[in-house]
Amino acid sequence: MTTLEENAGPVNDPTTDFNIFDPEFVRDPYPTMEEIRESQCPIAHSGRWGGSWFPTRYDDVVAIAQEHDIFTSRDIIVVPRSAAAAEGPYAGVAAPPITSDPPDHHWHRRLILPVFAPQAVAKYEQSTRDLCNQLIDKFIAKGEADAGTDYAQQIPVRVIATMLGVPTEMADEFTGWVRGVLEVGLTDPKVRLESRLKILKFFQAQLDDRKKNPRENDLITDLLNSGDKYPVTDQYVLGVCNLMLVAGIDTTWSAIGSSLWHLAQHPEHREQLRANPDLWPTAIEELLRAYSPVTMARIVDRDTEFQGCPMKAGDRILMSFPAANRDPRQFEQPDEVILDREHNRHVAFGSGIHRCAGSNLARLELRVSLQVWLERIPEFSLIDPAAVTWAGGQVHGPRVCRVRF
Repeated sequence: MTTLEENAGPVNDPTTDFNIFDPEFVRDPYPTMEEIRESQCPIAHSGRWGGSWFPTRYDDVVAIAQEHDIFTSRDIIVVPRSAAAAEGPYAGVAAPPITSDPPDHHWHRRLILPVFAPQAVAKYEQSTRDLCNQLIDKFIAKGEADAGTDYAQQIPVRVIATMLGVPTEMADEFTGWVRGVLEVGLTDPKVRLESRLKILKFFQAQLDDRKKNPRENDLITDLLNSGDKYPVTDQYVLGVCNLMLVAGIDTTWSAIGSSLWHLAQHPEHREQLRANPDLWPTAIEELLRAYSPVTMARIVDRDTEFQGCPMKAGDRILMSFPAANRDPRQFEQPDEVILDREHNRHVAFGSGIHRCAGSNLARLELRVSLQVWLERIPEFSLIDPAAVTWAGGQVHGPRVCRVRF
């Protein structure tokens, strides 16, 4: 894979040379997405980062998601894997069901769906609310905090650790590993491989321990005990754990952080939520639409043509759910956050058979974290909007987001 330096340089025409790691695109990708979407070529192509296609219209993203036999999910990361990762230890461990294709995808998804059903995730509401209050207790007297690192980043990692039955006190380590895979590691293959190995070695030790010392009421144990119903292997269980840690942490903390970043700048929306608490479900969907954090890749299985684009077997497609969710053909005033938006068929959680299995948990975490923040800190603002830093590429969201209250 080419290096960050080799892929640097100005972008003159994003329809033929976009760069998802360009600092300006990472900070604010929406103008570039709009430029591509409204051009004569709404499916852009770039040779950077191993080459990829970039559909930006809602209908195109949804159509590609539905054609899972042509546009496969065997590699969903936005940049190619290094040779070392493809050949090294744990090379066969993926992240099912998000990286699975039919027919295996069907049982992969069926096995974990009950864990994320609405009634199943509801039991985490009170503990998540308690966690949010405990986090705010640590900084509320100071009159300022980092809404990203002090709050948003701290919530999903502890919820996921609780579900998996692994130590919540390792939250900072887990977060570092996830950032190594989905943030720093996207442009640094060495960091990405090291972080991936740390995650998988940790979970291998957890699997080995549970085989020797059976436990109750944690997801790893439940998965290991599912062999009577499904062809469960250690590799599959490792893959699910990998998915839950990597995909379940960064995505949700980015959504929480983006929402707080927005609310810090819109007192009218804070007031609207206080005055109309019944608005919360609709507001959560709108914040997810406007600040969708995730871009997923697909790999073209065989030569095909899509919307006039000649795509070759092995080509990478970047499924930009953020771009799709700002398409004016699907959403009126797409760049405006309208908390009571009535028609909102967003694809923040994807579309088709690979739609995010953990969406109910993510919604719960986002809602509770925002509700508790506004209950405790009803008035707040950005200390310096220009000082907010962002991550991008695979997951878009603020990392440093200092606020005063």
